Amino acid sequence: MVTPSSLLRRLAALQTDTDPVSGPGLFPSYRIQPDWGGYRRADVNVFFTASIVFVLQQLRAQLPPGQQTIIDHIRQRAQAAYPQFRNKDGLPTYNFWPTTPSRHFPNGRLFHRFDHFRIPDDIDDTAMVYLTSQPPPADARWLTGKLAQHANLAQAHGPIRNTFPEYRDLPAFSTWFGKHMPVDFDACAMSNMLYYLYAADAPETPQMTASLHYLRHIVLSGRYKTHPFRCSPHYARTSLIIYHLARLAGAFPVLEAIRPRLIADTLTELPFAANRIDRLMLRTSLYRLAPDIARHQTAPVDLTGIEADFSSFHFFIAGLLTAYEHPLLNRLADHPFVQLRWQCDAHCLALLLEYLLTGLQD
Repeated sequence: MVTPSSLLRRLAALQTDTDPVSGPGLFPSYRIQPDWGGYRRADVNVFFTASIVFVLQQLRAQLPPGQQTIIDHIRQRAQAAYPQFRNKDGLPTYNFWPTTPSRHFPNGRLFHRFDHFRIPDDIDDTAMVYLTSQPPPADARWLTGKLAQHANLAQAHGPIRNTFPEYRDLPAFSTWFGKHMPVDFDACAMSNMLYYLYAADAPETPQMTASLHYLRHIVLSGRYKTHPFRCSPHYARTSLIIYHLARLAGAFPVLEAIRPRLIADTLTELPFAANRIDRLMLRTSLYRLAPDIARHQTAPVDLTGIEADFSSFHFFIAGLLTAYEHPLLNRLADHPFVQLRWQCDAHCLALLLEYLLTGLQD
């Protein structure tokens, strides 16, 4: 039987301090591409670890003291690993891969040899690290200015090109902090950064307002269902966009205008979610938006042998052509053949724990 206690023990065991591949304090994960002859590489990134810690610390108060202690130990070990992902020049932003020394596409055979594939720091990893650590107040204030410098329409960048025409004049957050990286709108990454800013009680900025407008509009227009890759190129599934928006909406009253639509769309998506991790994630999202509807209008997920679904679930992707602004390359960017997928068993366990603690399996 799957229980919160058993899941936490397994998570703690996966966060080994001796794994020579993942490194101390990190949870093992893999990047895969089934169409490339079974491409599978052990990855070393901060995102999964910080995301797991974020889920756990949100659940901590619901658990007994002994299990809270396990979460505290997991968080402490994760925080000790964060510095290796900090900006290479010491600025308080974070990269997906280690920067000291740089290790892009770790454990690979080709991409790590070329600086072309080195990625800049990003808002997604930065938000998750900030949410699971205690950044000094000065860093938080600095981050607000940094976000403005790299947002769409900022002086350092031309306007975004790889989005719908209605959004090109929005000064919304770009995913990347890099000077030479094209502006990129991703609904899930925006949601994570907005979550941090509201949690930190940051003053409202034009970039925050524009990002919220983007999130609301892709839902009300239905584009996050018809064009999920264009709305969130690094997650690229409606279920994942719903999960992130519901997490933000459940914590802060900033998406009330789209709550009814999110509820209706989640109910529509649930029957078509083939993977049970997607299904339980959608039920968790619905619980955040409308607990009574989640309890009384949706069926529990069958958790028997749930781990069989881990290998067919991925939480985010990297589109190898996503950053290119050439129209032809941009049209090809959403083809699965030019995308890598990231998987992490520990993150699936965290999502399962999150679902169990909603009480929807009672």
